[in-house]
Amino acid sequence: MRSRYSAFAMGLPDYLLRTWHPDTRPNELELDAAQRWLRLDVLGVYGGGLLDAEGTVDFQAHYRRTGVTTSRGMQSEVSTFRREGSEWRYYDGVRSLR
Repeated sequence: MRSRYSAFAMGLPDYLLRTWHPDTRPNELELDAAQRWLRLDVLGVYGGGLLDAEGTVDFQAHYRRTGVTTSRGMQSEVSTFRREGSEWRYYDGVRSLR
């Protein structure tokens, strides 16, 4: 999860696609250059242990958008990760309203 957040913050769509589960991965990914990621707060981790095939991460990611006006925002999501071989892949996420 943290590595994917870092990839968003650093603008690395290739890494994001590589760490996305093939069953749900889009063909391409375009990141919004006007959105700058500021902070990640992991609120909870469920499953994802050595013997688990799936795990979830509840998080809040804070950002700032620039453009005509500057604004701050937050994305809250519970993301599901699935193990593929020895690696974890992002499967999907449900945005939560907080």
